[in-house]
Amino acid sequence: MTIRRMDNVLIVVDDLDAAIAFFVELGMELEGRAPVEGRWVERVIGLDDVRQEVAMLRTPDGHGRIELAMFHTPKAVSAGPRNAPTNTLGIRRIMFAVEDIEGVVARLRTHGAELVGELADEDNYRLCYVRGPEGIVVGLAEPRG
Repeated sequence: MTIRRMDNVLIVVDDLDAAIAFFVELGMELEGRAPVEGRWVERVIGLDDVRQEVAMLRTPDGHGRIELAMFHTPKAVSAGPRNAPTNTLGIRRIMFAVEDIEGVVARLRTHGAELVGELADEDNYRLCYVRGPEGIVVGLAEPRG
């Protein structure tokens, strides 16, 4: 048996509204937002007394999705420093192909985003990493030609 597709990536956040606004500004579309609780979710994620609110966003092509979750109970815990460097173990960033990378960076800055390093030119792409709300790092790649 093989994988059919990657369905989504979960990001746990403290400020769901700010995270949604950031990803919508990036160009993702909000599919929905809802409370999630009950024994079934507790059994799946291995936590008791779960009450959370989730939002599902999708890329414009419909192939990629991000699930944002804000836990009311139990409270979310931090796995390390919010602004961990790129070489920290674990998932460090999500990469998006974009048009007008400088325009995207400018729009994301209105949501508090900052460049991690700098906008760099590579043979086939213009690339950068941006740190947004909750310390979330997204990579942006603008294909050349």
